[in-house]
Amino acid sequence: MTYRIDVDADLCSGYGNCVVAAPEVFDLDPGTNLAVVQAGRPLPTDDAALREAEADCPARAIRLTRR
Repeated sequence: MTYRIDVDADLCSGYGNCVVAAPEVFDLDPGTNLAVVQAGRPLPTDDAALREAEADCPARAIRLTRR
């Protein structure tokens, strides 16, 4: 299963928990310090890491939608 990832820029505070949970999927934009999804992601193999990143976000800025 794959997910669509939405990062709410109004909620994201740049804590980086998503990068720790899923470094292959998320990065922090150097200009804004907000979470961004890396190009070519997500892949079906990212599912467990994505769920962890969503759960670990203290600002609840990450929303996953099943495709």
